[in-house]
Amino acid sequence: MLLIYTTNNTTRLAYIAEVLFSSVIKADYTITTNADEFTGFEGPKINYSPSSIPGQEICIKPHSLLFEAGIQSQNIECFEWNNLKAFFKTNGDIAFDVFAASFYLITRYEEYLPHTKDEYGRYAYTNSIAFKNGFLHLPLVNLWMKEVVRIITASFSRFTIHDSRFIFTPTYDIDIAYAYKGKGTLRNLGGYYKDMFTGKLNLAVERANVNKGFAKDPFDTYNWLDGLHEKHNLQPIYFFLLAERAKGYDKNVNPHSDVMQLLIRQHAAKYITGIHPSWQSGNNESVLQAEINLLRSITGNAVTKSRQHYIRMELPRTYRLLIENNIEEEYTMGYGSINGFRASVASSFHWFDLERETKTNLLIQPYCFMEANSFFEQHFTAEQAAAELQQYHDVVKAVNGNLITLFHNHFITEQPQWLPWRNMYGAFIGKNF
Repeated sequence: MLLIYTTNNTTRLAYIAEVLFSSVIKADYTITTNADEFTGFEGPKINYSPSSIPGQEICIKPHSLLFEAGIQSQNIECFEWNNLKAFFKTNGDIAFDVFAASFYLITRYEEYLPHTKDEYGRYAYTNSIAFKNGFLHLPLVNLWMKEVVRIITASFSRFTIHDSRFIFTPTYDIDIAYAYKGKGTLRNLGGYYKDMFTGKLNLAVERANVNKGFAKDPFDTYNWLDGLHEKHNLQPIYFFLLAERAKGYDKNVNPHSDVMQLLIRQHAAKYITGIHPSWQSGNNESVLQAEINLLRSITGNAVTKSRQHYIRMELPRTYRLLIENNIEEEYTMGYGSINGFRASVASSFHWFDLERETKTNLLIQPYCFMEANSFFEQHFTAEQAAAELQQYHDVVKAVNGNLITLFHNHFITEQPQWLPWRNMYGAFIGKNF
């Protein structure tokens, strides 16, 4: 048991201690405001207060963040600590307030402050201190805590952490279930003539062959994925886009079609499924409710998991809406235009609503790699993306974290443009699992 002493056990401190010790490193701990209890305790202990207390202890001098109320601009100055970037520098056995710094990153404090948006109206990653200071590619909080464990263990041999293991969860966003199948006569005719008039004769022929039953739809990669999961004993999660109208960024097959509903039922019978709220649902809560209800009616299961289409998220509004609609696990914590650790952590954590100063029951599952970011935004080749993905695997495994990846069925086809990406993904799975 680790004992943490503080003069004021605030909601913020209680929250971040739970994340760091119960989720990130899995160690038993308790917090006390009783100085005598702390002094008399003979086990491992951390003094998180401005004052020194006689006796053996690990001293972390507090920054003000965890004792403040409200949201205000913070002075962030990064420096090097044990070959890692750190901030909120203080004087103590650990040279910065690791509790406050972790709270700042995990709660996405900076996303509540005034900031610029990207072209899709999302929080731009270029605002983040992780990007500006070169640690977006690292689960920095996990790495900090690995060092904290080393420091505590050096002083207290009886300090132990529970066994934790590296977890890999492959996830898929089904934005466009099929290229042609199930899209109806009008959409297919329009696509056929568009391909003809723009000189894409190969696509026109492909569309005709699929609709006549002479060829398999190119986006139908589901059996290939099934084989991959079964061979390597993986438990994937599929998120289905169920927009009632094909409009703007929402281009999936009609969710009421037999083809789409059969696909969803087949996956719900074997795997975990979740809702992929459409772009349109971001402007209309009733649309979100309708999409969740539709997925529930198709699968016969409660809908408790979600990831926003196009990673369209705004704090705190998006998470509050999801909670109101009985979503329990959320998988949008990543960027839609660059890979990396948006919350600087590779462990799940419950969302803390900063405006309301309260921990919620919404469990956040952060992802760090999306193939579309590598291709469209970072302009990587499949080989470069393979190296990037392997780096994320290796660093998450080194801290016994959760590696969550995001792929799309239409990105891993056997079409010439995407075959290298299909091969890259298959090789990554084969090598590591």
